[in-house]
Amino acid sequence: MLNSTIMMGFLLTGFSDVWELRVLHAITFFLMYTVTLMGNILIVTVTTLDRSLHTPMYFFLRNLSILDACYISVTVPNSCINSLLDSNTISKAGCVAQVFLVVFFVYVELLFLTIMAHDRHVAVCQPLHYPVIMNPQICIQMTLASILSGLIYAGVHTGNTFRLPFCQSNVIHQFFCDIPSLLKLSCSDTFSKEMVTIASGLGIGGGCFIFIIRSYIHIFSTVLKFPSGADRKKAFSTCVPHILVVSVFLSSGFYVYLRPSENSSTIHDMVLSVFYSIIPPLFNPVIYGLRNEQIKYAINKMKRMFIQEMIRNILYNLFTWQGKYRYIILVIRPKFC
Repeated sequence: MLNSTIMMGFLLTGFSDVWELRVLHAITFFLMYTVTLMGNILIVTVTTLDRSLHTPMYFFLRNLSILDACYISVTVPNSCINSLLDSNTISKAGCVAQVFLVVFFVYVELLFLTIMAHDRHVAVCQPLHYPVIMNPQICIQMTLASILSGLIYAGVHTGNTFRLPFCQSNVIHQFFCDIPSLLKLSCSDTFSKEMVTIASGLGIGGGCFIFIIRSYIHIFSTVLKFPSGADRKKAFSTCVPHILVVSVFLSSGFYVYLRPSENSSTIHDMVLSVFYSIIPPLFNPVIYGLRNEQIKYAINKMKRMFIQEMIRNILYNLFTWQGKYRYIILVIRPKFC
């Protein structure tokens, strides 16, 4: 048997060794991270404060935005810091946490996207039964089931990965810890582990994708029966971008995770990883929220309320200060007379 070593830490791979390119990478990732956070936080705030948006559709949209903000926070900030400091080390505990959280968020993201497609299918194809099928209790149960099953799924895969002995190297050819890169470092036979990863990925990801496509086929077939107009255009403008984002998310993830570990290119895999770790959280708020007329109306209403409240506070402070100033004048004037 090969001598295996207990690795206390790993080395992540950067996009470049050139300082200028590292700075460019850090700035680009930071801007994408900032835009993603702002977009998702805005949607969470609007859907929480506006009571007219307390419906199943916006309940899942709020959950998806919270999930996306957490998902992108697992990998991008650490990558930006590593690029600027030129320090790519990560502890074993940090690597375990990254693997667990990435798998968990990817799994729950897929389930949320599938549930949202089902929600739209029921709303368009079965509008009379919508209040019964998508009642608040069922929505909460589906959310909790997604989270709990995601914790179990991520825990099983993370545990199986880190039970393997690592003796090849401690260099992970990726800008964050992921299962395919770690399998390459193991000195034991990883064929069974790779087969389990492929089978579970195809089962869950493929099943979700088929369900989403099936839902949108029913939606399109129903929408095409509508008279041509704003309703048909609105349905297509919302559904098509969603399908594109889901397709990019799944195809890039499948290509990286389901390809045999010996047939891989480091830079190629790192670029593809951006498509399933950064692009979906970045574009989901735009597709689901900022293109939505009700969200736009709620944002404008919040802006008007904020501006009115700010003006009211300014006027109140101004008149209060003037009153205090007059009082001080009246008190001090007799002393100088």
